[in-house]
Amino acid sequence: MPRKIRELIADLERAGFKDRGGKGSHRNFTHPAMQQIVTISGKNGDDALPYQEKAVKKALDLTKGQK
Repeated sequence: MPRKIRELIADLERAGFKDRGGKGSHRNFTHPAMQQIVTISGKNGDDALPYQEKAVKKALDLTKGQK
């Protein structure tokens, strides 16, 4: 069963990412140790798509241990 969008957002926020807003259902997350922006789209209760889970995992791996 796929994870929910709210779970991906919680993982990002726990790792030190900040939501800088976005348009519509899109939310952009930034981290001081990373120049890339992680964009998550969809409502909190929606199932996360595979590419969203992959993007979050990659971002968390890149910032591991840095807050």
